[in-house]
Amino acid sequence: MIDYFELQYVLTNRKIKEARINPFLGYVLGLTAFVLLSEYIFHKTEFAKYLVILTCLSLQLKLSEKNRTDFLLSTFGDITKMKIRIIENFIFCIPFVSILIYKSFFFEASILFLSSSILALVSFHTSINFTIPTPFSKSPFEFSTGFRKTVFLMPVAYALTVIAINVDNLNLGIFAFLLVFLTSLSYYHKPEQEYYVWIFAETPKRFLKNKVFNAIRNASILVAPIVISLLIFYPNEFELILLFFIIGLLFLCTIILAKYSAYPGEMNIPEGILIAFSLYFPPLLLANIPFFYSKSINKLKYLLND
Repeated sequence: MIDYFELQYVLTNRKIKEARINPFLGYVLGLTAFVLLSEYIFHKTEFAKYLVILTCLSLQLKLSEKNRTDFLLSTFGDITKMKIRIIENFIFCIPFVSILIYKSFFFEASILFLSSSILALVSFHTSINFTIPTPFSKSPFEFSTGFRKTVFLMPVAYALTVIAINVDNLNLGIFAFLLVFLTSLSYYHKPEQEYYVWIFAETPKRFLKNKVFNAIRNASILVAPIVISLLIFYPNEFELILLFFIIGLLFLCTIILAKYSAYPGEMNIPEGILIAFSLYFPPLLLANIPFFYSKSINKLKYLLND
């Protein structure tokens, strides 16, 4: 079991070094970005504690994927696998629990710790045996496949909108459509195989334009019921609602361009740091978008024709 965690530590350091960053500095920068982002979220919304819990549990769900837990079971046996999963979830939840305790949300911190412990004991299938219809075409595969994996979050977001209107809480409504945007961002986390880029008979500029346009269109479809409802019941807050909607779209564009700026590899620490600081100071998006766009063009030239 110790060898497993030593291997994970070595692999993590290797990824940091591939980004040309000293591992120690990478951990410090990551922790700093996490603290600053947490402070920003707690400063901006009263529902930050729920967002912290949701983010932590969503990360831990990936660790409970059945293929992964089956591998641990076949390699280490049942008892050791259970110990590994509990320790992994404990490591993941430490920063989030620490933030909640620091903000004096002791009950929520206890719930998160307990939920993390329970989640370590179960596993989930990330694939399903039937097809869920989506409002998207097959060509922007990110939304078609991503929506089917996260479809359960959409009723939650829409229900939060109804609750927000009933209790006259605009902040909860804004949190609801930001939840949809956050879910949409997750669709672009993993790079696709190079073949699925090469098959497009387009220039890099045209390819990126279509990717961004499709993402904006599809995200708008998902968030439209929430935004329209909020505009109907809070017409005086039109500018605020529109501002958050635009910021959500800008973050979506940033994630797409950041993905292809590192292509065919995965987004690494440099991209993560820039995105994290953009969350803390959204006007940075206006600088990050052209920066990632330029890098994406260069990365895609070897697969797509100019």
